[in-house]
Amino acid sequence: MLKKDILALCLLHLLTQGDRYGYDLLRQLRAGFPDTQESTLYALLRALCREGYTQQYQGAVSEGPVRKYYRLTPEGQARYTALLETWRALRETVAGLGVE
Repeated sequence: MLKKDILALCLLHLLTQGDRYGYDLLRQLRAGFPDTQESTLYALLRALCREGYTQQYQGAVSEGPVRKYYRLTPEGQARYTALLETWRALRETVAGLGVE
C-alpha cells in the first residue's frame, strides 16, 4: 500500500464522518502528514470524483468564497472498506515481522 492509497484511505475515512470542504480535509490530513501539498490533495480528490468514489458540490454562499464540498458515494464506501482491509492486512504483516 503506497502513500497515495494511505492518503485516499484517510480522505475516505474523513468523508465517512460527513461532507467536508477541501481546505478542512487538507487541514486534517496535515495533522498526520505535515508534508501533504494542497496540489496533491486536490488531485486526489479529483481522481476520487472521476472514479465515482466521491461527489463534489458547492456549499451555501457564506461571507467568504463559495466552498466545494465532497461527499462519499456508495462506491466510495465500498472502496473505503477495501482499502481499510488492505491496510489492516499490511499492518498485521509488518507487525508480524517485528516492525513496530
